[in-house]
Amino acid sequence: MYDRTYRSTLIQTGSLMERTPRSTNLCALRFFYIQTLKKPWSIADTPYPKKRHRLPTILSQEEVAQLIDAAPTAFYRTVLMTLYATGVRNAELTRLKISDVDSQRMVIHVQGGKGRQDRDVMLSPVLLEELRAHWRRLRRRSSVWLFPGNRWHSGDQPMDTKTPRHACQHAARRAGIKKKVYPHVLRHCFATHLLEAGADLHTIQILLGHHDLKETAIYLHLSQRHLHATASPLDALVLKDRSQQEE
Repeated sequence: MYDRTYRSTLIQTGSLMERTPRSTNLCALRFFYIQTLKKPWSIADTPYPKKRHRLPTILSQEEVAQLIDAAPTAFYRTVLMTLYATGVRNAELTRLKISDVDSQRMVIHVQGGKGRQDRDVMLSPVLLEELRAHWRRLRRRSSVWLFPGNRWHSGDQPMDTKTPRHACQHAARRAGIKKKVYPHVLRHCFATHLLEAGADLHTIQILLGHHDLKETAIYLHLSQRHLHATASPLDALVLKDRSQQEE
């Protein structure tokens, strides 16, 4: 009976492995050996696949302006401006409360971010005026949420995470931007443009809510100021004029 179950499990595991990523397969085998077979499993003898790291999509400041200007509705415009001005994550944006906007200290409190960590981000004077106009436009003002849900933005629950994604997609299409734009792209733009403006990595790390500076260091690869600060070694070569070589 045990052998039959063992063979059946192996067949099911093999079938699953054909359809799942290699890292998932290894985790399944580890569970099978340790939990089912009660046999030792050596991590040292198991080569896990290397993760492929891709640089995120970045919009120029001109493209961000075009994106915001192309927002099909005033509500979408405010959403896009808030994403770019604060660098908050999509889920953090949807949970912003009215009380999180501190116009006295000119900060926005981001509560319960990734890892359940709270942080403050800057409140742009331009964004503050936009948020006040947004508040005046609402048909029914929520007593809690800065961005209320439902079709008319008058619900007692916050908007869902689909709304900012739709705002990015519609605005990008109207602006003629061919790059794939979603809320996290504006977070990347926030960090990259701050770095290009002279902000230091540690400050950007705090604003983004990153636990490890390595997460923030990726923006060094995206900042034009840092990329252009070092000349290519080709520029130091003394080359013959091509026209002289052809003679």
